[in-house]
Amino acid sequence: MSRLNDYQKVVPKGTIEFLKRLAEQVKGRKILHINSTKLGGGVAEMLRSDVLLLQDIGIEAEWQIISGTEEFFNVTKSFHNALQGQDQHLSQQMLQAYLEVNRGNARRLSFDADYVVIHDPQPAALIESRPAQGKWVWRCHIDISRPQWKVWSFLKQFVVNYDAAVFSLPRFAQRLPIPQFLIFPSIDPLSDKNRDLSPQEQLQILTRLNVPTDKPMLLQVSRFDRFKDPLGVIQSYRLVKKHHDVQLVLAGGEATDDPEGETVLSEVREAARDDPDIHILL
Repeated sequence: MSRLNDYQKVVPKGTIEFLKRLAEQVKGRKILHINSTKLGGGVAEMLRSDVLLLQDIGIEAEWQIISGTEEFFNVTKSFHNALQGQDQHLSQQMLQAYLEVNRGNARRLSFDADYVVIHDPQPAALIESRPAQGKWVWRCHIDISRPQWKVWSFLKQFVVNYDAAVFSLPRFAQRLPIPQFLIFPSIDPLSDKNRDLSPQEQLQILTRLNVPTDKPMLLQVSRFDRFKDPLGVIQSYRLVKKHHDVQLVLAGGEATDDPEGETVLSEVREAARDDPDIHILL
């Protein structure tokens, strides 16, 4: 795993020193991140880098995971879809299941930190159990600009009790009576996913994955999620295919908190059936 000083070669001059000066202002304080999975998805990937870099800069940082039943993750997947505008029906029983799992996690987890950062809708109701000390921040990683209003109204009753909310872009946010901040989408330029590969490495990887090297490649790397629109990517590939002899690679995995992933993957496999130039990698 990369250390903070390793980024000297990819950030503007003085950035690392500036970050270290900022860290001095919160020295001795603890930051706790809480989300719903350590495996799969962008949030887990970001936290894997962020927590270690915070520790490297001298900040006490911890990462905890909520647990949940299959019913709970089905409900939160419906939340996820509804908050991004898809029509969903959530019964009172489903909402109660969401609350019960959050309350159970609140009894199990320790919130002993100066700053608690809650990621996305799954653990948002933990705010009900916040202790008197510490600041709580809700970090929303999805676009909730046009949500299904019933679901947003339910979630909003928890969000407004946070000390602040963080969104990825201004247009992804909602009007809230609490301070809002922006953390723009970003990558870890030193992670394996983003590092440059030599031609030899590229050939070895493609050969191992049985992906031909004789045609230009269209590539999408993402979870198999409806809002990543892999079926739309296949349609786009077929438009390109009319004019250019290309191949498509859909590379992704499953997040442990996404029960819909297997269904979407099955739909993708069906759409790609009988096309030898579509390669699905897990």
